[in-house]
Amino acid sequence: MNIASALAVYFIIWWITLFAVLPFGIRSQQESGDVIDGTEPGAPVLPGLLKKAAITSVIAAVIFVFVWYLWSTYDF
Repeated sequence: MNIASALAVYFIIWWITLFAVLPFGIRSQQESGDVIDGTEPGAPVLPGLLKKAAITSVIAAVIFVFVWYLWSTYDF
């Protein structure tokens, strides 16, 4: 696997993982009881996007190492 392929595979794994990680730990304004006028009651109070991006990067790296191992072992 060359560097361009590796980056493309990691990028795809990262995005898929991000969509899996985004809903973890979210509390809506309605659940917390603090709805701001003019906003959607289902909007998150504190989304924590930087923390989720870091968690996503770690999980995606672990998955990528597994994919890279399979790719190099079985020579697709």
